[in-house]
Amino acid sequence: MRLENKVAIVTGAAQGIGLATALKFAREGAIVQVCDLRADAIEAAVAQCRAAGGRAFGHRVDVTQREQVDAMVAAVKAAHGRIDVLVNNAGITKDARLQRMTLQQFDSVIDVNLRGVFHCAQAVVDTLVEQGSGVILNASSVVGLYGNFGQTNYAASKFGVIGFTKTWSRELGPKGIRVNAVAPGFIETPILATIPDKVLQHMREQVPLHRLGKPEEIANVYAFLASDEASYVNGAVIEVSGGMTV
Repeated sequence: MRLENKVAIVTGAAQGIGLATALKFAREGAIVQVCDLRADAIEAAVAQCRAAGGRAFGHRVDVTQREQVDAMVAAVKAAHGRIDVLVNNAGITKDARLQRMTLQQFDSVIDVNLRGVFHCAQAVVDTLVEQGSGVILNASSVVGLYGNFGQTNYAASKFGVIGFTKTWSRELGPKGIRVNAVAPGFIETPILATIPDKVLQHMREQVPLHRLGKPEEIANVYAFLASDEASYVNGAVIEVSGGMTV
């Protein structure tokens, strides 16, 4: 197993790509820390990881609240003695065109998708530096690369995550810590549940593979990047989009 005994924190781990990543890591031997907002969803995710034969523990964390993030990281370190992988997956959308977007919509997305990533990375980095090893994986998006109609806030946050990744890979690489980002395309997750079928069909047509991605296909990339197989991959933004470029 590629992640045997690696202590891995996954935020936004109760559904979608986060849940798929937690399950993949558990099957690969990691000790998974399932972090999310809803206690019932966290319990369900932990149960799924354990049913898959893995080790998992749940933490209720709002990544926008630094004291909650610090408490979670302290608890993980106290329980396991180390932290090997952080997957900054937690994210939200609140879409609107520029002329209609409210400050609340803008701030909410930036707080979770950008500030939350900063909080979690800064909370674990001293431990990783002390160990002289570790991996930070950040969730970006093709929207952070190409933009998207009605997603000023989301695009800014995901482009910002790429900036984090490029900067931290330079700062932390000499200390034995790798930092990479994954930029998913259109993925079948609960976020798409409110999108009309006609729009979903148009999304499929934009992808050369003519289908949406599956959460497990993103989780597979995270597992590779978290493993020693990716030991020379640092500062990369890996697009997993079926070939979509616009």
